[in-house]
Amino acid sequence: MTDHTFATGSDTDTDHRSGKYLTFSLDNEEYGISILKIKEITQMLPITPVPHTPPFVMGVVNLRGKVIPVIDLRTKFTMEAIDYTDRTCMIVVEIDDDGEMLLVGNIVDSVTEVLNVKDNEIEDSPAFGTSVETEFILGMANVEGGVKILLDIDMVANINEIQVSEELLEQ
Repeated sequence: MTDHTFATGSDTDTDHRSGKYLTFSLDNEEYGISILKIKEITQMLPITPVPHTPPFVMGVVNLRGKVIPVIDLRTKFTMEAIDYTDRTCMIVVEIDDDGEMLLVGNIVDSVTEVLNVKDNEIEDSPAFGTSVETEFILGMANVEGGVKILLDIDMVANINEIQVSEELLEQ
């Protein structure tokens, strides 16, 4: 697998959900992340575990001299764990932590494609009741005869959940 680096622009219209999305699969479901949030896609790198982290935080990687946290999205979404394959990859995203931009790696089963999603193809996420957390879902895209779950990666890679572990390490 080759590394892909994406140029990112400023997302000035954050209420507008249409645009280009990188789609990927997890447990035979298709998800999408705004291409503006993606810094690169890379093959799996050696992960250094960090104690006292939530189960979905696999540890950290050294990405060209920068240490970044890595989240396993299967674990984050309470899916069954599987062994990594040659299609397993890491999507490195830039998230906003109170105005500071931070890099976070997200492990996915495989990257699918880049889709251009129009406003009329996006619906709000359905109401599942109070027991299901949906704040990380931007909407549901009905494209190419299937549904893609569009993610708010800032909410998925909630840096506050990761930083709790750093606070524990300092004690």
